[in-house]
Amino acid sequence: MSHLTEQHYPSVNELVLSARVLAAEQPWLCRLRRVGTSRAGRPLHLLSVGHATRAVLVVAGAHSNEPVGGPTALHLARQVAADPRLRTHTSWHFLLCADPDGASLHRSRTPASLLDYHRHFFRPAGPEQPEWAPSVLPPDQLPPEARTLLRLIDELQPYLQVSLHGTDLGGTWVQLTREIPGLAEPFAKSAAQLHIPIETGTSDAAGWPVTGPGVHVMPQPGSDVPFPSLPEDVTRSTWYHAHRYGGLTAIVEVPMWASDLVDDTHAHPDPGAALQHVSRRLRAQAAQVEQVLSRARTAERYAAAQTDAGGPLEPPHPLAPLLRATRWALDLVPGLADDWLLPPPADATMTYVSSIDAFGRRLPLRAAAMLLRVLKAAGDPTAPELDRLVTRWCEEFATAFRARWVPLEHQVEHQARTVLTAAQYARVAADAA
Repeated sequence: MSHLTEQHYPSVNELVLSARVLAAEQPWLCRLRRVGTSRAGRPLHLLSVGHATRAVLVVAGAHSNEPVGGPTALHLARQVAADPRLRTHTSWHFLLCADPDGASLHRSRTPASLLDYHRHFFRPAGPEQPEWAPSVLPPDQLPPEARTLLRLIDELQPYLQVSLHGTDLGGTWVQLTREIPGLAEPFAKSAAQLHIPIETGTSDAAGWPVTGPGVHVMPQPGSDVPFPSLPEDVTRSTWYHAHRYGGLTAIVEVPMWASDLVDDTHAHPDPGAALQHVSRRLRAQAAQVEQVLSRARTAERYAAAQTDAGGPLEPPHPLAPLLRATRWALDLVPGLADDWLLPPPADATMTYVSSIDAFGRRLPLRAAAMLLRVLKAAGDPTAPELDRLVTRWCEEFATAFRARWVPLEHQVEHQARTVLTAAQYARVAADAA
């Protein structure tokens, strides 16, 4: 891992440059090609290693605020190129960044703290996220990044797709569209070796079947959902597209900052009261952001920024994605706050409550952080007030969860190990089927 510095997440251009060097060094083995174009005209690059018919597709950068996937993809590509055993029966394909437009807006390459991370934060609204867009938009309205990913899956027909994700603060976990027998044990061993806590009750997979600590299998369509305000058809996402070809998808999450509170499996003494507190705080913090927004001079331009084209802003305003994402996050709040007033599961653990607590802190903080970037750029007089909120909420989040930085090389190593193990075990399962 000598090519990584302690906290340096490479830019998309640096990723492509490194991939180009690898392809030039071993042109008989590696190929770098442009497979699509973003909404803003940025290229989407695929690095392929090996020539076997069976394929693994690794997707990095699907969420712009989760930059670990890029260096993990490069690390894996180098490993596969150096070890013939890893490509004997499998060709490997790495989409270096699924959302280069989003990556250009999230500018946190060397986050010194949770506050520093949020000062440069961007995460697009749900319909603009490449993997998630097909689950909420009709096919003729999909962004080009999502269409590119779907085309790649159709072309490669991978027996395994792996999506590389990361969380700002918490632990590591895996989500599977179908079970991979045997994955849980090596996953847990890797996390322990690298001192990364396993998030055993993540709110992202609340109520899902588990095959081991932190390994969650997506439930069948029609199953009860823990948060009714988040209606979602995950089977229409790009994750499930691999099922058309007998494949499956693994989503591998690693934290930037770890919290040892997220792997406490003891029963919570009063989860109902704790979640009521989280619900009240969520409403109150979102209301503070809404109040700032209502007084900001940029508010009159807000409605015009809701679409990429049309309306008073021609061409699209460069800050429009930040504003749309702010509004989208704030619009999730009322439903989630109601969800968390419902009776919690009878077996709710400390981790379950901690994960929802973290979710409840992230939502208004992210909205505030993105709005703050807009207000600062516009010189809006409400910016200092919002800056104080973002600063305080980041400090409270980090303190409450006892945040500790996970070295980038550990983030990458754990994610890479999990990908290699998932590929090995998924191939064994496919052969036995």
